[in-house]
Amino acid sequence: MTTNMQPFFQRSAIEVAPELIGCFLFYHGAGGAIVETEAYELDDPASHSVRGLTERNSAMFGQPGTAYVYRSYGLHFCLNIVCRRGSAVLIRALEPTAGLALMQKRRKTDDVTRLCSGPGRLCQALGVTLQDNQRLIGERPFSFSPPQSRAAVISGRRIGISKAVDLPWRFGAAGSRYLSKKFATHETATPPQGDLGETKGAQYQPFPSGSFSLQVSHLARKLQLRRVR
Repeated sequence: MTTNMQPFFQRSAIEVAPELIGCFLFYHGAGGAIVETEAYELDDPASHSVRGLTERNSAMFGQPGTAYVYRSYGLHFCLNIVCRRGSAVLIRALEPTAGLALMQKRRKTDDVTRLCSGPGRLCQALGVTLQDNQRLIGERPFSFSPPQSRAAVISGRRIGISKAVDLPWRFGAAGSRYLSKKFATHETATPPQGDLGETKGAQYQPFPSGSFSLQVSHLARKLQLRRVR
């Protein structure tokens, strides 16, 4: 990972997660644009890190910008990108743009909307496994780059968890056909802006590589987590 990407990931997961929408992620040349993410914080009852450092979650306490890969329910792998200590962003879905034939073969489907629409499908399509745990996301075999254009980002409740279920820490590209699950009609969308502009409830800062980044919504920033005792 290049040094100018370090500040981007060395922040709160709820800041990084919406900013990842539209960024490009590839593994051995296969991948596409990130269209859905979820944020998990150190004090988040739904996070693997809430009970402290373990052998399984050690990547979450490592270098920002590192891949945290784990097996979910013993069935499939999930890819996260580590942010500040104990926090990470789950990559839930991509819009495939490269390596489609290989991903279709791995997923045994020609439906491009189902290739990477979900964390398990995504890892299967890309070929990500536990061997990629703790690899830097900006170094081979991974490749990471900022978005080429802006899209409206929508936020809502996370999926498949039983704790902290009301936190709107799932983010997606509004109107995308490649989401793992549609957002509820009442969930909030932030419209795209002009170059480095501002909008009510959101702030824009330059992406470390010279592009832009969308910070977390006003509502999500004000929410307070309570540690599970």
